[in-house]
Amino acid sequence: MANRDLLPRGFVVGLGSLLWLSLSMAEVSAQAQKSPPPRATAPAPAVTSGTAPANAATGEGRDASENDLVARAGAAGLSVGEVRAMIAQMSPRDLAAVEKDPRLLAQAVRSLLANQLVLKEALTKKWDQQPAIAAQLERVRQETIVETYLRSVSQPPEGYPGDAEVESTYEANKTGFLVPRQFQLSQIVVLQAQDADKATEEKARKKLDEIKKSLKEPAANFAAIATRDSDDPEGAAKRGDLGWLREDQIRPEIRSQIFGLAVNAVSEPVRLEDGWHILKLIDTKAAYTRPLAEVRDVLLQRLRDDRQNANRRRVIAKIVDETPMTINEIALSKLIEPAAKPSSK
Repeated sequence: MANRDLLPRGFVVGLGSLLWLSLSMAEVSAQAQKSPPPRATAPAPAVTSGTAPANAATGEGRDASENDLVARAGAAGLSVGEVRAMIAQMSPRDLAAVEKDPRLLAQAVRSLLANQLVLKEALTKKWDQQPAIAAQLERVRQETIVETYLRSVSQPPEGYPGDAEVESTYEANKTGFLVPRQFQLSQIVVLQAQDADKATEEKARKKLDEIKKSLKEPAANFAAIATRDSDDPEGAAKRGDLGWLREDQIRPEIRSQIFGLAVNAVSEPVRLEDGWHILKLIDTKAAYTRPLAEVRDVLLQRLRDDRQNANRRRVIAKIVDETPMTINEIALSKLIEPAAKPSSK
């Protein structure tokens, strides 16, 4: 990889797994196919016919193009409108991933169609009418009613928070918006496992010496040498470029080398678990605090979420206070005794 072994252990970089994306968008789409206000009735099954939902089929409130199918699997199908609704409700992370790689959307659509086909088969076999499944569906229905009701009655006022509260929250949490110093780096990798045999070790050392010699030649081109000699295929394809890395994203062994480098200088080889790494410092950015204008939307949403959670707790407390609970803890403890006690056999 381009940033091979430079990141500290436990540091995760990426947009999320493809499987997570497909599953999350499948859930979003299932919600998008329901009517906007949730009703206190059992949820309708997902569309399994080759046509769009009833309101789409009549064309009510939609252009004809919204009803055109963009995917079909037997009798199951997804219309343009349904996919657009799914995209509109995607999280920013999912949306960014799809914009970067549109193939992810096709995979999500395939997942949704597969769900429709499985649903059709399950309904044909009356799976939803089994007592255990019916009870589980009822629990989900009740939980949905409770969750959507609490969400609706705990929403903060439209104008909350005001500018003054956003600004005071920013000042109180300013250190949390500090962006560490950043480094733009390139690297050349010479692979050598720590348990390599003597012949492999000598071969790696010889290659490392040749690279060091090439880098010391007049007008040496680090990018060209990385492309030619680096054992990291992905990094070589990028001419050794690692891009910008924050100080806290860089392994301590690497940091200790690049901190003393001037811009465009090359480090001594650094030994890591997988082999030798030679770094070139392309540029640096000083640490800075993100301005209020840059983080305002994040702060505003955080304050609204905090207020909504507080409102939610107050609503629940009020309802519980108005209807006190009585719990027979002795009877409850007896329910778990057989499972807790070892078998006498």
